[in-house]
Amino acid sequence: MSNHAHLSNGNTVPEFLRVVIAEEEPASKRAVAEQDVLALNSSMMAIYDQTLEKYKRNLRERVPIILALFTGAGGQMILYRPDHEPLVAEPVPIVYQLAKSVGHSSMAIYQIVAPYLSHPTDQSWRGPLQVYRTQNQSALVSLPALDMADDDRAVLRAILERNLAFMDECLSRGTFTYEAIEKYIRGCAPDSVKTIGIAAPVQVGHWMKVVESWKNLLGQEWERVYALSNTLYVARQNNILFTVLAQFMGMEAMGDRLLLIETAEFVTTPEKMLDILTRIVSDRGIGMVFFKDYFLMDAELLGGGGRAAIEREMTKRGLQPMLPSRAPFRSTDWPWKTDPAKGKGPSCLEEIK
Repeated sequence: MSNHAHLSNGNTVPEFLRVVIAEEEPASKRAVAEQDVLALNSSMMAIYDQTLEKYKRNLRERVPIILALFTGAGGQMILYRPDHEPLVAEPVPIVYQLAKSVGHSSMAIYQIVAPYLSHPTDQSWRGPLQVYRTQNQSALVSLPALDMADDDRAVLRAILERNLAFMDECLSRGTFTYEAIEKYIRGCAPDSVKTIGIAAPVQVGHWMKVVESWKNLLGQEWERVYALSNTLYVARQNNILFTVLAQFMGMEAMGDRLLLIETAEFVTTPEKMLDILTRIVSDRGIGMVFFKDYFLMDAELLGGGGRAAIEREMTKRGLQPMLPSRAPFRSTDWPWKTDPAKGKGPSCLEEIK
């Protein structure tokens, strides 16, 4: 018996290879041509990434860089200086985290029970709530040992006591209602707002001192510093780290050397942020060389063509196109909503009635 299979194209393949090599129709000339052309872009991306590493090394060697990273502890700031090891700032004082932790505790209780509102007799919520009740009780007992002002301690105590009362009611009754949850949460809200009043001054005061000290340290080099802060979608509107940096870098730096980068997670790494900064700065060089505009690559290169295509397609349909207003590639505007005329309703917690 032959150990080779004869294919329709006249070739022979050993039987031991037939397990992984099947007879297939040859690719069409069109498919081959498409792959040949698409390979250019695939190779470009690999070349781009290799060059990016060189650009990043050069950038680190030539200009100071500040990374302001979101963390659950109130943020992290790192100063990179040419010919120096990275300088990592001291963390925000622990009071920030204490106030934030208790302020979030009522939200955690809501998240435990809310999924069972349609079927509160389903006792799946009971175990997690009992565990969290124990943690709240331990926190309440520990309050006297915390190094914080008595008035601030009283705010945390009021929240924890209200948490415990609600959880005890749920556990003793074996059920709950939406009305009970709403009453509990609305009762917590005023004290939750007070925890923001405890945490925010600690965080802001700390980072103001750090950035001010780094500005003094860098001297004239401050005018060349790049600063980058990351944000998740929900935290971009009042991004504290970015706004603190803006106080010292000024309006002219925004959109140029001071950048707010929206990321897919709350927490990212310094290396990823340095990659993003390098990509932005190196692409600006491309914009200047190719299109005679240093900031053009900060915007979507295909955006203009896309706008025109949307206008044509909407006109075909007899509809009015809805497009953002044109703005210069170089802008010193804040990277979040700033026009009160474009919205309605409250703009801060204090305006909510």
